[in-house]
Formats: sequence, C-alpha cells, structure tokens
Amino acid sequence: MSTALDLIGQGWAFPVVPDRVGQRLRYTAGPDNVRTAIWLILVTEPGERVMRPDFGCGLRRYLMQPNSVATRTLIQREVQTALDRWEPRITVQQVAVDPGADPAEVDISIGYVHRLTGRADLLVYPYSLEHGHG
Repeated sequence: MSTALDLIGQGWAFPVVPDRVGQRLRYTAGPDNVRTAIWLILVTEPGERVMRPDFGCGLRRYLMQPNSVATRTLIQREVQTALDRWEPRITVQQVAVDPGADPAEVDISIGYVHRLTGRADLLVYPYSLEHGHG
C-alpha cells in the first residue's frame, strides 16, 4: 500500500551531487521533493530544456530592472503562472514579492498547500536583480 509520501514522489536532490560516500546520488522525497521542484521551476529559464522548451519561470528577464512595485508585480505574476502550470502537486495560496535586504534583491515568498496531504508550506526564494540567482 502506498503512503502519501510515496505518491508525492522522490527525485534527485539539487544540485545533483553524490552522497558522502560518493557512490550514489542524493535524493529527496515527499515535501522536500516538492520544494526542490518549485526551486527548479524558479531557476530554469524557458528554452533551457530541449525536450520541454516552455518549462521554467523566466526570472532572468528582470535582470537589471528597478526594484519597483511594477517589477515586483510582474515577477509575482510570472511565478504564479509558472507554478500553476508546472507543479500539479500543489495549490499556490499566495505569491508575494517584497524588497529584500539589499536594494537589488527581492524576496519571493510562495505559500502553498500540498494537494495530496493538505499540508501547508512556505518557500522563500531571494532573487538578485543584478546577478540573476538566489
């Protein structure tokens, strides 16, 4: 009989690196696997994956943009759309994009619920408008 964690799935941890012994790749499972999948959606630019060219969020288009309400609103819309499209295991409750500690950084907060278990979760992804990564 499958458990809820089995149904949520497992996958390679990111970044893909061997375990401490160096013989196997690290894996994530359950809610950690979902967090990894969300993170991968955020860091992937559409066009990077040959077999799935539409996959990703497209945050790099906001590089060198001002940390303004308008920019943060556009980022919020991109993140919401990408997660709704690419992560069917969750229901996004809220995406908030707020100024970060650094003037060139935004904090992307994603509140979501695992559809299978009803578990609420939160992922905060700091994103640099100067360097293009969290």
